Formats: sequence, structure tokens, C-alpha cells
Amino acid sequence: MADGSEVALRDLSDYLAEDMAACNRAIVERMDSPVALIPQLAAHLVAAGGKRLRPLLTLASARLCGYRPDATHQRHVALAACVEFIHTATLLHDDVVDESSLRRGMASANAVFGNKASVLVGDFLFARSFQLMTDDGSLKVMNILSSASATIAEGEVLQMSTQNDLSTRIDQYLEVIHGKTAALFAAACRVGAVVADREGAEEHALESYGTNLGMAFQLVDDALDYAADQARLGKTVGDDFREGKITLPVLAAYAAGSEEDRAFWHRVIEESEQKPEDLDHALRLIEQTGAIRITLDRATEYATAAREALSIFPPSRLRQLLQDTASYTINRLR
Repeated sequence: MADGSEVALRDLSDYLAEDMAACNRAIVERMDSPVALIPQLAAHLVAAGGKRLRPLLTLASARLCGYRPDATHQRHVALAACVEFIHTATLLHDDVVDESSLRRGMASANAVFGNKASVLVGDFLFARSFQLMTDDGSLKVMNILSSASATIAEGEVLQMSTQNDLSTRIDQYLEVIHGKTAALFAAACRVGAVVADREGAEEHALESYGTNLGMAFQLVDDALDYAADQARLGKTVGDDFREGKITLPVLAAYAAGSEEDRAFWHRVIEESEQKPEDLDHALRLIEQTGAIRITLDRATEYATAAREALSIFPPSRLRQLLQDTASYTINRLR
């Protein structure tokens, strides 16, 4: 049975079906290459599915701002494909760094094709994204998307520097997830406003919507690593735990834990000394300390801010769908 977030995204995708079909065609076309391994790996990524939420946000933002494409001008479609390439490139690189074996419930590209191929095809997709930016011809669009690409890399490096460090402050953790996730959500929304020539209050509102939606989305993702079954999560449950990643559920459980509990977290996270039964114990501590509720409450605050950011737009079906997407993002934890 589909949860609320899936229903909301399906409704948004259905509303933008024609634009999304054009975006998917652009993605497939730009993934083509005479170098056989590139389309092979690309086909694996396409088969793995994914919600395509980020390109949907670009398409929806452009339409919300009144963008009217014609047969020869489909800037929102090309830039939505560009956003998806940036996202997919970072996923390829992240799975190599994290040594992940699953992505969206399927074997990850690095598990099938190897680390070298994944890194190089990720580089190819980054290059394709910059070709699409150049084709668009707007320096402002290029600045928004290239800045977001740099911020994503900074977020990943910052996450690496906080890994295995339980002294990480919550504001540092929030800076990590802003960089690795929310920055691209914000950029995806902003360029939709820019192509519609709404580079004022509407642009800022959509940037705020994207930022807050991205923060809520990543908070929920981090909680799911300790609160979902593997089939539902689409990756191995406990990956963040095994990698020693510092996320809000861990920080909350550590802060609320007893001296004995803290000693456990130090051993498994900071010293990376983990036994087979440690994940189950970590899940019990997460539950006992209400760490998932703390994370959900913070995610709800961001989702509410995302909804409110859209209040400057007149009521419409599309505005409601975007607000529902923000509300239902946190339903993945319910």
C-alpha cells in the first residue's frame, strides 16, 4: 500500500505528466554515448527507478510561476534534466565513497560495474549537466546550479569530517544535510522561477520552499535508517550505523542516554568496534530515547516552513500539490 508521500508525489507527477515525459526523453537522449559502458550503466540507473523529485520541482516551480513553453522553447524541461544529472552523479560518487551495495532496492551501480566505472560515469553526467546549463545560456541559471554542485561536494566532505565524531553539534549536522541535500532542492526550485522571469519574491519563496523541503526530506531519510525495514527503505537498514555516520537519531539517543549507553555509542561509532548484535541494540536505544520522534519533530518544522513559503502564490491545484508534497514527506516515518 502506498504511503502518503508516494501518493503526493504520484499526484504531482501526474499533474506534470507531459513535462515529465519530455524530461525523461531528454535524460535518456543525453545519457547516450558511443562508449558502450556509459549507456549500459545509465540503463541500470533508469531501471532502478527513483521518484525524480528534484526535476519535478523544477518543472512545478516553472509552471507555478506561469512559464509557458512552446515547441521550440522548453527551458524548464532541459534544466529539470540537468538537475537530475547533478543528483545522479552525486549518487554514483556517494555509493562508491560509502561502499554501498544497494540503491533503491537494487544492486548499486558500483556493485555491478565497479567503483572506477561509477566514478567516471558520474563525471560524465556532471559534464552533461554543464552542457545543458551552457545550452540554456543564462548566466544566472549557471550560477545557481554550479553553486549548488559545489555546495553538495562541500556537504559530502563536511559529512566525512564529522563521521565517527559524537561531539558533532546539531548545527553542524544540519549544515551537512543542507549541503548534501537541501541545496539542490533549493536550486531546482529557483531555476524554475528564473526561466519564468519571476526573479523577485517568487524566486526567493521557491528557494525557501526547496531548502526546507530538502531539510525535511533528509531528516526523514536519516531516521528511516533506524526505523524502516530493508524492502521499504530501498537500501540496507543500518548502513549509516555501520559507516559511523553522525545523524540526528544518533545524536539525540547519545544525548539522552545513560553513561552505559554513551559508552556503547562511543565503541560502535567513534571506535568503529561493532559486533553483529550491536545494530539491534542501537535500534532499541534509538526507540527508548525517543530519538525518532525528536527527528520527526524537527522534520515537521521544516515541512511546515516549506508549506508556508508558498503562501505568496495564489491558491491553485499546483500550489496545493507542492504543499502536500512537503506535508507528506514526513509520512515516510509514520
